[in-house]
Amino acid sequence: MQKISLFGVVALLAIAPAAAMPPPLPDVEGKDAATLRAEMESGQLYEGLMLSVYQDRIGRLDDYGPKLEAVIVNLSQTEAYAEGQRLYDERKAGKVRGPLHGIPILLKDNIETAGPWATTAGSLALKDNVTGRDAPIVGQLRNAGAIILGKTNLSEWANIRSDNSTSGWSAIGGLTKNPHALDRNACGSSSGSAAAVAASLAPIAIGTETDGSITCPAGVNGIVGFKPSVGLVSRTHIVPISHTQDTAGPMTLTVRDAAAVMNAIAGSDPADPATAEADARKTDYVAALSPGALKGKRIGVMRDRVGERADVAALFDAALKQMEGLGATLVDIADSRSGSEGLGAAEFEILLTEFKADLATYLTTLPGAHAPRTLADVIAFNKANPEELKWFDQSIFEMAEGKGGLDNPAYLAAREKAARLAGPEGIDRLLKTHRADLLVGVTNGPAWVSDLAKGDSYNGPGTSQLPAVAGYPHLTVPMGTVDGLPIGLSLIGPKWSDAEILAAGYAYEQASRKRVTPTFRASVGP
Repeated sequence: MQKISLFGVVALLAIAPAAAMPPPLPDVEGKDAATLRAEMESGQLYEGLMLSVYQDRIGRLDDYGPKLEAVIVNLSQTEAYAEGQRLYDERKAGKVRGPLHGIPILLKDNIETAGPWATTAGSLALKDNVTGRDAPIVGQLRNAGAIILGKTNLSEWANIRSDNSTSGWSAIGGLTKNPHALDRNACGSSSGSAAAVAASLAPIAIGTETDGSITCPAGVNGIVGFKPSVGLVSRTHIVPISHTQDTAGPMTLTVRDAAAVMNAIAGSDPADPATAEADARKTDYVAALSPGALKGKRIGVMRDRVGERADVAALFDAALKQMEGLGATLVDIADSRSGSEGLGAAEFEILLTEFKADLATYLTTLPGAHAPRTLADVIAFNKANPEELKWFDQSIFEMAEGKGGLDNPAYLAAREKAARLAGPEGIDRLLKTHRADLLVGVTNGPAWVSDLAKGDSYNGPGTSQLPAVAGYPHLTVPMGTVDGLPIGLSLIGPKWSDAEILAAGYAYEQASRKRVTPTFRASVGP
């Protein structure tokens, strides 16, 4: 299995009669999984041809042309044909596994897959990390009939290596570009997953989030991103940062597709104690969707998290007016940060301590005599390989290496403080004080210009931290554009309110229809 270097159309040309041109490939640009499924059911499209179309798009847009650098590796033509044929035969025999049957899905390259693909987290230290294991969520997707099309680029090590890093860059995959403006950043760390879905290199991708790594890239690339409640989705065989905050989640063109993915991947995993309640908490997320889901809801509006741009504020006001028109009651929250002093420092202590411990636990499971086994091994590898450090340092790695274990009093105090400030005294308090069912805010400002020498210059709204630290659900849905760059609307709720948050986002999405197709412009100017 390797990333194709020729366009997928070559395979179709090879089997066409010499005297006749093959028919044009179907157009999948902007088509969500539900639309593709309907076309397969009606006979307009079949699985093998659909995979060729997506391979063609990966060739034209990712390998050549704009060179998005969103996809690291994908199925060969032979493998794609076999997978497509197998799912087509099942469908024709009446064995349709569900709404994801035959749908191609990309995975962030910190999620393991069985087979010859390495799971690298973007690092050369893991370039040979072929484990032969499917992460449980990958097995669940396969059982639901999805086709694992390939792996996506990411901010190396999910963006925890340095304060000076550039989101979307990895030594394995290079720098992911934003398809709405190629000089703009795709945010991170699920950069490739977001850019790939926005550019219709696949209708669905899986990202991971510790704090903002699904929602920010989804917002700046103009797609739907859902960070579930921590503990609803297994993290086994996913390169970790923090067992307190890590989760995988769907990145899609529509909320309905995100809900369909959640139906497939939610559930308890004996190897991940955090998911003990998942089987009891999960529900049918697609069935819970309703265009009337906002009627009668009280929404806490996080006015202090809009940012300083008037054009972004205008988009937010228009979204609020639309939600009000759908029957919601709006309640302004002037200072949603009150009482959260010290949250950032506590979260950072947790991430540093857990990354050192959790990474070592993960690395010890890897095959191969030369695999790194500790964070110290990775730090040493980076020092010995200039390609790793040519753009930014590993200062956060070095801080993490200096931390104690999971029984360290400073860590335990930070974990208690962060959980309290983000949960009971954070989101829960805001909802109770304002008698609100959910919170809304602005996900992101416009994507900034990528600059590998200077690193990120993100200065947009900050909506991700509270739900990330608390482990609560956070959904972003396209809210419109400024200067042609997408802005997302964030919807946040209490623990295990995943179905309600998806339903609220669906109601807004169906009324607003704010997603735009990227045009791959070189730039939009300053």
